[in-house]
Amino acid sequence: MKNIVILISGRGSNMEALIAARDKGELPVNIAAVISNKADAKGLDTAARAGIATRVLEHKAFASREAFDTALQALIDEFAPDLVVLAGFMRILTPDFVRHYEGRMFNIHPSLLPAFPGLHTHQRALAEGVRIHGCTVHFVTAELDHGPVVIQAAVPVLADDDEDRLAARVLQEEHRIYPQAVRWFAEDRLHLVDGRVQVSGAAADFTRLISPT
Repeated sequence: MKNIVILISGRGSNMEALIAARDKGELPVNIAAVISNKADAKGLDTAARAGIATRVLEHKAFASREAFDTALQALIDEFAPDLVVLAGFMRILTPDFVRHYEGRMFNIHPSLLPAFPGLHTHQRALAEGVRIHGCTVHFVTAELDHGPVVIQAAVPVLADDDEDRLAARVLQEEHRIYPQAVRWFAEDRLHLVDGRVQVSGAAADFTRLISPT
């Protein structure tokens, strides 16, 4: 069984989805630790109640991003993870840190990348008038919100949507596809070929897009 370490900065709702999938027997991994850069992150209590080791490493205690990432890497590696999972970890990671976990670190982003990298994705999707929005799980690379795509889910953008309604619809899909991506990794079904992800035995449902009627 593979070890994963989850990094959070707040509530960690995607972390909660991973824990729920594990508890239902749908995710064959050992969640070795949850680490946060904020001591008041609500997700730490959730993880502790689930019997998962928790650690805090405050980024404000370090003089530079490089120093923090070096300490974070050492802390993560104490748990010997096969996969590092970013679940609302609000830090821009340094290239050396990313290289250390190349091919074994996931992020989830609330847009259909490469559209709308960065912040305020739902607001920007509404402003641009797109008809389809969604979320993406991808391998992390040094370029922010880039990297080989593992899985995406799309939702329609409705005429009466505001930012909160659209965000809630996308979040539901995040909670569906993140456990799926981690399960594929745990089952050794992900293969990086020429910078693209191939999934052995993936069902058609996980590649289908939803479009508005």
